[in-house]
Amino acid sequence: MNTGRRRSALSYIPGLTNNAVLKLIIGLMLGYVLLSLIWGVMLLVYQDRGNFNIYFLPNLGLPVLSALKTHWWTLLTYGWLSYGSFWELISNMLWLYCFGSVVQMMVGPRQVIPLFAYSLLAGGVFYMLSQYLPGGLGKTPPIISLLGPRAGLIGMAAAAVTITPGYRFYITETFTIPLMLVAGIFGVLMLLGSGFYLPVILMLVAGGGSGFVYIRLLKAGYRPGQWIYNISDKVESMVTPNREILNRKNSRSYSSYNKYEPKSGVSQQQIDIILDKINQKGYNSLTKEERQMLFRAGKE
Repeated sequence: MNTGRRRSALSYIPGLTNNAVLKLIIGLMLGYVLLSLIWGVMLLVYQDRGNFNIYFLPNLGLPVLSALKTHWWTLLTYGWLSYGSFWELISNMLWLYCFGSVVQMMVGPRQVIPLFAYSLLAGGVFYMLSQYLPGGLGKTPPIISLLGPRAGLIGMAAAAVTITPGYRFYITETFTIPLMLVAGIFGVLMLLGSGFYLPVILMLVAGGGSGFVYIRLLKAGYRPGQWIYNISDKVESMVTPNREILNRKNSRSYSSYNKYEPKSGVSQQQIDIILDKINQKGYNSLTKEERQMLFRAGKE
């Protein structure tokens, strides 16, 4: 629920302001487009695909263990970029929307991006550590570097199942698909796509485990992703004019701005009660009146 009076440039894109899943999808697709443009430019300049693969990709994707010391930042970059086919990108975005929309509906948009980021980081760390395994167990795929959001996607799927395992997708009024079935199909596809390389499998397991732990922490009252938004809010407050402050400067009396009053008539206490009910019993447990209150508050 947005109780501030600022409005960023992104808020003018319909549906984007309070939709973290959409922001995430747009960001990942822009990353794919940027990487493709760089590839095209380097191909035109050097007339050789090898330059891109040898000198550029290793600085973005997860490397072999021996190169991690000089490429440590790839743990933070590998999951935000994709270098596969366009249809693979579209498939990943559909899965992200499928599971991310459930997470966003149940725990709010502010938990989506931190959850995704933690899952990517956990997956990357386990991918690197698994290369210490003896023999051929730590063998990595025969690629220059590992790119893609798979650990984040499976973390989102695990989070959705952890929040509401009984959730169902309504295709029509009479035909529904259980979330558990969709997550199971997704898990099998991820396993097949791993090539059965143990480091990749452990990356997926770590990503899923991170999603599970994140939701358990939320249910226990912790906010593991709050620090990210504290930083972003502080940065935004530095670069975005605060209309409330401007009004105070131009008015002799500004007591009406000292306290936020919900326009919808829904108090913060009511919203907290509804959110607690969602965390304990799921979104489907809400009454029609509670859903309407949550909807009205979310529009502010």
